[in-house]
Amino acid sequence: MFVDNIRVYCKAGDGGNGVVHFRREKYLPKGGPDGGDGGDGGDIIIECSANTDNLREFFYDPKLVAKGGAHGAGARKHGKNGKKVIARVPPGTVIYKSPALTIKDAVELERNEGIDLEPIADLTKPGDTFVLCQGGKGGKGNWHYKSSINRAPEEHTLGTEGDESVYYFELRRIAEAGMVGFPNAGKSTLVGKLSAAAPKIGNYPFTTLKPTVGVVEFPGFRRCTVADIPGLIEGAHENRGLGHEFLRHITRCHLLLFVVDMAGFDGRDPIEDLQTLRTEVKMYDEELAEFPWIVVANKMDLEGAEENLANFKIRFPKVKIIPISAESELGLGDLREYLDETVGYHLHAVNLEEDTESSEESDAPEEA
Repeated sequence: MFVDNIRVYCKAGDGGNGVVHFRREKYLPKGGPDGGDGGDGGDIIIECSANTDNLREFFYDPKLVAKGGAHGAGARKHGKNGKKVIARVPPGTVIYKSPALTIKDAVELERNEGIDLEPIADLTKPGDTFVLCQGGKGGKGNWHYKSSINRAPEEHTLGTEGDESVYYFELRRIAEAGMVGFPNAGKSTLVGKLSAAAPKIGNYPFTTLKPTVGVVEFPGFRRCTVADIPGLIEGAHENRGLGHEFLRHITRCHLLLFVVDMAGFDGRDPIEDLQTLRTEVKMYDEELAEFPWIVVANKMDLEGAEENLANFKIRFPKVKIIPISAESELGLGDLREYLDETVGYHLHAVNLEEDTESSEESDAPEEA
């Protein structure tokens, strides 16, 4: 099951109450106040983790509830703090806060009143954390209020409530390179040939119902991830077809691969296909249309593909085109090399820089 957006009810723990208590021991009739403080409620923390690739773990239990702090006790005993809850999400998760306190109310508000939620967190790097809900603070016991004129105070404070709300989690990046194309363009076959992924492949439209991610390995321990987005159709930006649901995933890609059926299966025109795809992407997000992109001319082993490619190059002389045949693995070496040059080296350099910075921080002498 692939889950890339979900609403989650979150409730941090409430703080424990401070108590009123007086010391009672033999030979100490006036022991004085010794009511302890309440414990703090547990926080709800979201952690970005590279060990998960979607939001599936929230599907069957869409709630995060932390325990509250324990109440104080006599002898100035501090109540136990509530245990914090740490939830892990994949890189590229954007979190929005809803004004509603139940998932049902959140859906109705967004649907009926058209409320636009504002993002409160964008987790992109593994290891990043965000305190989603702050736990309540524990109350003070009566020993805090003793003074020279108030020897037997009965004042105390109650613990505060923890934060509570419904949050919308949305995954916006699942790969460094995203494949965009019409149904039956060969995207799933291409992902399967480039990586160890095993997507469902069939000779009929809309075989791919959810994005498939494959890891492409390069020499020198470099790698990148490639996503097969379900096929688009004309009008995808208006929520037509299946691919519109997953267009947001390519808004964080470093490179867009427009996979075009150059053989013109079912009477399709490769030139019109590319124009339509570019239009749909631009209508969905104008900034996305400015991303680096190339054309992967697939099915070059079929009749008519060479002639269509020649016309295609005349129509788009400045566009980078890599002719391939995913089925027969023709031209995959050129595509791998291009991915390594444009994405692999970049990611490898970023990872090396982050490793160097982390090692320098760990080696730095501690200040006295």
